[in-house]
Formats: sequence, structure tokens, C-alpha cells
Amino acid sequence: MPLRLRLFLFTLLAICGAALPLAGQDAGDGGGETPLAIVSTVTGAIGPATAKQIADAVAAAEEREADVLVLRIDTPGGLVSSTRDIVSSLLASNVPVAAYVWPPGGHAASAGTYIVYAAGVAAMAPGTNIGAATPVTMGGMPGAPGGEPQKEGGEKPAPSNEEALSKKATNDAVALIVSLAETHGRNAEWAEEAVREGASLGARKALEDGVVEIVARDLDDLLAQMDGREAVTAAGTKTLATAGARVEHVEPGFLIEVLALISNPNVAFILMLIGVYGIIFELSNPGSIGPGVLGAICLLLGLYALNELPLDYTGLALILLGLGLMAAEAFTPAFGALGAGGMIAFIFGAAILVDSDAPEFQLSWWTIGSAAIASAVLIVAIIGYALAAMRRPVVTGAEELAGAEARVLEWNDGAGFVHVRGERWHARGPESLAPQSTVRIEKLDVDGLTLVVNDARG
Repeated sequence: MPLRLRLFLFTLLAICGAALPLAGQDAGDGGGETPLAIVSTVTGAIGPATAKQIADAVAAAEEREADVLVLRIDTPGGLVSSTRDIVSSLLASNVPVAAYVWPPGGHAASAGTYIVYAAGVAAMAPGTNIGAATPVTMGGMPGAPGGEPQKEGGEKPAPSNEEALSKKATNDAVALIVSLAETHGRNAEWAEEAVREGASLGARKALEDGVVEIVARDLDDLLAQMDGREAVTAAGTKTLATAGARVEHVEPGFLIEVLALISNPNVAFILMLIGVYGIIFELSNPGSIGPGVLGAICLLLGLYALNELPLDYTGLALILLGLGLMAAEAFTPAFGALGAGGMIAFIFGAAILVDSDAPEFQLSWWTIGSAAIASAVLIVAIIGYALAAMRRPVVTGAEELAGAEARVLEWNDGAGFVHVRGERWHARGPESLAPQSTVRIEKLDVDGLTLVVNDARG
């Protein structure tokens, strides 16, 4: 190949090589990076585990500099304290958050309504519903049927303490959800109805009434419809660019799964019982080690889980008192007196332990009854063991030696040594006794540790 042609080809290749990075850069600048959508699915009752899950999802979205965080929600409600923690996390997020009530047939009831209203974008799948956000009370809402009758002349009676607390909780909830509605430009009037009257809406009606902005079939449809919308974040209003976004799902970590399990009050209650009984067994059988270690672990986990729940500390104190009395029955049998008192305190304490109106976070009567029956069986077993022990013959001490036979080892002038039960004892008795003769022990002189014996033949 001629030299001139070689130079020409080399120059052409060099020019093409230099142009390729520029072409790639131009194409990148023109098309931009693929948007990123972080997705976290929230199901079941809202509790401490849910609050941590959403807080972690917000942190992950901010760390990854995601374009949007999508919370797929299907919940019947939950704890007020956890709901407020979630609302705070969403309002503090620098990444736009979209709350998507999903799948079809799901709902965002009670606490879920507040979460949807706290998000920058509210969306629902067809066939879902939202609302019923009234704070529930154990005795019914003020003015509900079955409340106090009116006085003569139509004058209303003074509200009870329960009614006053209920009204206070309702007004506080209304203030929160109306504030969220105003922040994101949603229907504040319906939000107040959802709290005061328990109003609920389906997806289409919610879209028409301005409760949500989007009704989407699936996640891809949601991302397409969100594209170009504005969302309020802690860093200001941002315009969403979500069309064709790359989706990454953030699953709850192991610790969140464990917290979700033990924050169930029934599980936490059982863990605490296992812990207490394990420690009692360890104290009654020193050196067994296993029950004590297992009991300490279960007790700490149970107390940690209960600390995450809204506790009635009177109930906790009654449970601990009941367990203490039952433990005292095990160590100092009182023939059922301590055990019965402990059982009564235990049942009353368990009944009022969790101070929550959410059914998902209340102790089951099946759990309380099973624990009470197990404790009663234990008390009966302890009493039976104590009675049986009283009927058994004495096997140690001075009483056990009385009547036993011994063999004379040495004897002189009414005193000497005898062999009994593999032991050598000093003894006194008749002068006529001789070595190797058999004697019967009458008693033990405790002061001198001397056996009083007689000839077994006589």
C-alpha cells in the first residue's frame, strides 16, 4: 500500500475516534439520563415497623437521588403515633413522594388517608377506596347512638371525660388532615368529612372531587401520568420527569420484618411471658443456664416491642405484679393464695395493657385466656407438688436417722462409734454392747452430734 494512502487512512481513523466521544456526549445531553423511581409497598396495619420502613425508603430515595418515591398502599389503618411519624417523614422528604392506593380492591382507610394526603402526588387504582379516617374510641363517638340522653327541656348534659377526649382527638385529626390538604391543594372539605363523619370514596369519585390527582391502572400508567406534574417537597416544588422511568423496589429489611413481627402485641406479650417464666425456672434451678439465657432474650425483646406500642402502664404494672405473685407461689407455696391473687392481677393487667383503639394492636382474648390457663396449670402443679412433698417420708436429717439400724465399730463404757448409711458416728447407749453388734438408733443428740442407740435385739 502506498505511503500516501496509509497516511490518509490513519488520519481518517483518528478523526473518527475523536468524534465518537463527542457524538456520545451529544446524544446523552439530548436524551438525558433515565429517570429513577423508587417503589416501596406498604400493606397491613400501620405501626412502628411501617414508620421505619417508610423512613428508610425516603432515605434510600434521597441517597439515590431518585426522581420520585412511590408508596403503594393497602392498609386498614393503625396507630396514631406511627401515622404522625410517617407524615413527618413524607413532609421532610426532598424527593417527590407519590402515594398510590393499590392493588384493585385495596384501600387506604383511617391512617392510610393521612398518608395519601401527606404525599406530593395522590393516586388510586380502579376499584380501591379511601377515607373512614375517624379516630375510634372505645365508648363511641360523642353524640353517637347509645350516648347519654338529653336532659328535660332539650338541654344537653355536660360532656363526659371520654366524650371530651374523643372530641379533642377528632379536632386534632381534622387540623392535621386539613393542613395536609391545603399544602398539596386537595379537597380539604371532604378530608374533614372523612375524619368527622367517616366518609369514604371510590377511585373515580375521589378523582372527581379533587381528593386524588390520578387514577392509574398500574405502576407504568402512574409514572406516565405523573410526568410533567408538580409536587411539593421539603426542597420546594419540583416538576416530575417520570415517563419511562427505571423502577427499583425497596423491600423491608430483616430488622423491619422482625420489628413488624414482635410489634404485634400478642407476640410481644407471649415473648414477655416466656422471658419471665424462663428467668423463674433459672432462679429455681441455678446452673441450668439455657432457660435463663432464653428468658432474658425473650423478656428484652418483649419489653422493647411493648415500648413501641401505646401502653397503659397500670396494665403493665398489674401484669408484673401478677407474675411476681405467681413466682412467689412457686418459691414459698401458700396453697393458692398468692397464685390466685397473681392470676387476677395478671388477667386485669393484660386486658388493659395496650392503650389503642385499633383492633390490629389490641391483645386478643384468646391470647390472654391461653396465658391465664397456662399460668393456672402451673400454679396447680406447684400446689400439687407441695402437697405431695408433705406426704412423703423424711429422707434427711435427725428424723430420718431415728429407727435406723447401725453396726457397732468400737465400744467402751456405754460409748463408742457406730457405722450407719456409710458414715461413722459417735454414739452412746448400753454398756453391754460389743463391736460388730447391731443397734437401733433412738434419736440424734444434735448438740453433741451423738447418736443415742439401743440393742436391736432388745
